[in-house]
Amino acid sequence: MTTTPDRTDLVTVTIDGVQVDVEPGTLVIRAAEQAGIQVPRFCDHPLLKPVGACRQCLVDVPDAGNGRGFPKPQASCTLPVSPGMVVETQASSPVADKAQQGVMELLLVNHPLDCPVCDKGGECPLQNQAMSNGRTESRFAANEGTKRTFPKPINLSPQILLDRERCIVCQRCTRFASEIAGDPFISLVERGARQQIGIAEDAPFYSYFSGNTIQICPVGALTSEAYRFRSRPFDLVSTPSVAEHDACGAAIRVDHRRGRVLRRLAGDDAAVNEEWITDKDRFAFAWPAQDDRLGYPMVRDTEADGTRGELRPASWPEAFAVAARGLAAAKAAGGVGLLPGGRLTAEDAYAWSKLARTGLGTNDVDFRARPLSAEEESFLSAVVVGSGVEGWKPGAVTYADLESARTVVLAGLEPEDEAGTIFLRLRKASLASGLRVLAVAPFATRGLAKMGGTLVPTAPGDEPAALTGLLGHADHGVDADTIVLVGERLALVPGALSAAVELAAKSGARLAWVPRRAGDRGAVETGALPGLLPGGRPVADAAARVDAAAHWGVESLPETPGRDADAIVAAAAAGDLAGLLVGGVDPADTADPAAFLAALQAASFVVSLEVRATAVTAAADVVLPVAPPVEKAGSYVTWDGRVRPFEAVLHTPAALPDCRVLAGIGEELAALGVGRALGFRTVDEVRGELAQLGPWDGEAPAFVPVAAGAGAATGDGLALAGWRTLLDDGSLQAGDKHLAATARPAVVRLSPATAAEAGLADGASATVTGDRGSLTLPVEVVDSMVDGTAWVPTNSYGTAVLSRLASPGSRVSVKGADQ
Repeated sequence: MTTTPDRTDLVTVTIDGVQVDVEPGTLVIRAAEQAGIQVPRFCDHPLLKPVGACRQCLVDVPDAGNGRGFPKPQASCTLPVSPGMVVETQASSPVADKAQQGVMELLLVNHPLDCPVCDKGGECPLQNQAMSNGRTESRFAANEGTKRTFPKPINLSPQILLDRERCIVCQRCTRFASEIAGDPFISLVERGARQQIGIAEDAPFYSYFSGNTIQICPVGALTSEAYRFRSRPFDLVSTPSVAEHDACGAAIRVDHRRGRVLRRLAGDDAAVNEEWITDKDRFAFAWPAQDDRLGYPMVRDTEADGTRGELRPASWPEAFAVAARGLAAAKAAGGVGLLPGGRLTAEDAYAWSKLARTGLGTNDVDFRARPLSAEEESFLSAVVVGSGVEGWKPGAVTYADLESARTVVLAGLEPEDEAGTIFLRLRKASLASGLRVLAVAPFATRGLAKMGGTLVPTAPGDEPAALTGLLGHADHGVDADTIVLVGERLALVPGALSAAVELAAKSGARLAWVPRRAGDRGAVETGALPGLLPGGRPVADAAARVDAAAHWGVESLPETPGRDADAIVAAAAAGDLAGLLVGGVDPADTADPAAFLAALQAASFVVSLEVRATAVTAAADVVLPVAPPVEKAGSYVTWDGRVRPFEAVLHTPAALPDCRVLAGIGEELAALGVGRALGFRTVDEVRGELAQLGPWDGEAPAFVPVAAGAGAATGDGLALAGWRTLLDDGSLQAGDKHLAATARPAVVRLSPATAAEAGLADGASATVTGDRGSLTLPVEVVDSMVDGTAWVPTNSYGTAVLSRLASPGSRVSVKGADQ
């Protein structure tokens, strides 16, 4: 008998002779699971509302003398328990067994039974339960008729394909699209025996979460273009891992065969992503296998006349030696700046941080290969590391907290585009508990509408005033039951991060930082910042430096906080920094791509750690191929501070983890008498050192607020707003043309008044011009858009805004394309 101590409100039911105590309202199928009894099912899913569509879970509920029985078998997935209920499943009741066999027989009447070629064959619930709960022989002979067939496959979207004759109309896919993702593009059409899944002619299944329907489909009706007919499930090797595309840390399963990843599935992690992942996490895995993948180290020789020659292949020992000699010379000639990028594992970020201080003697290291602000590092120290501000101490915010909060404020963050797992949890809470979502943004996005949220209309640059205005606001006021989620884009506006901290301090709200990249939080905590050492130790604190130096076995560390990423780029371009060590930085993401490329050309020596060839590797003097996440072990630290370790899925000797590459450079530097070797070579050794070092327990510097600017930029034209959509032209999405085809088209969004003033109608073609160039895009008139603002996706296909248009927040002009 299963019991829960100290509970008097539990309901006792008997299932197949086993008594079980469960919560009131528990469905019979869940009570059976608690008793260890398996009831077959197809439509039932624990995260979807019960619907009773397939009838496979029929059970017998006889009258036990208490008037609670039923004369016919009942669907256990829709029937709640009642006190004293007696349930008999197929294991103990001939009635239930016969009913289940009958349902199975009807399901198979028109099913094609093409298991040998079906993608689901080998992992198919219908296949398994036909054997365990069906008849041994069919009463429908081949000469009694022809099974129903349909033309196939039907493209629900460029990525999702439907084989209609396999569908058993369980409605899992339509319920997921409507209930979980909020994208009801697919639904049941026709009626009776002709009922099937369909889409409107002009509304394909363009959802950021569409791939989840494939995974929860209990038959092979839904398949993906990328995996269809590629492999049998039993030929695959499966490895648990963590998605590398954002800071959410979604659990995934990587399936590979003969050294090639063939698909990725959502992992089951109730505390993080439950059972859902974005299409980007599911399908964007081909990027490391592109033709431009770096397969060996390369070094650039110097010609006899002193000019730079071409890159040539080199061995790892030679590449390490050449890199060390060049960096040592650059250090002596003016110093070296380190730009590791934000997609590193925590272990690799730690290696970058340690090499900067112990090998190259500098604090000029910054992972932020994107626009940033002067106040951001102090903000990260206060909110992420946890030093807090006077009178206020930040508290950890988790996914569970998002669901239990009364209000969530989004500032500089669009979750559906930038943090898909957070979006699903917020939408879930808004439907289940009435969570109120407030978005400080220039317009109400589609994602905000799906969360039932409220817009706080804010022009670019006016975010500090908007956040301050939430204090005591009659409609939007925040309190201690509020969570403020701050995106990295808020750093673009002077004083906006300070306003967010002030809002939290005065209201008692909790504050959390949600970066866009998977490695950003780990990079902060491992000291890949000019003013922070690992564990949140401030560079400016002598005791913190002594503590870190003692752990690292060096006499001292550089005392002065280093340059941030923008200052490193500017110093290299001006000749004040002689060398650059760059890893995983896409110039298109940087604050000024042209300035970044100019810095690469001006530096006397450049070392690049990369997976694939880029503009950085083309300019580098030494190119060192590093392993992508699928080929190495490591850990990501999620936005909520959760450490998510993972192991290597594939083992490719041609590439090494960043920590091993940097260790090789460090050893060569030490042999030259420059600095000290890192003292580790493997990820496990780095993990051990991180555990030994631990967090800083001394006094952290106080947060230094920055006054808000004058608000939105003034001058002629419109204020430019924008962010990266989930699916865009990012380098980590290369290799899947079907996924790319589902990306939302690039548009320029304008308010009705702004569009009318420019003489533009919805759907018209407009040219947007900034100080770096022009883009021609279709116009989308949005009723909720703030007047005087133009919104453009930052890096959609053909819209590299930072290099081709202007910086967000600056002024642009919008005119008809023919004007």
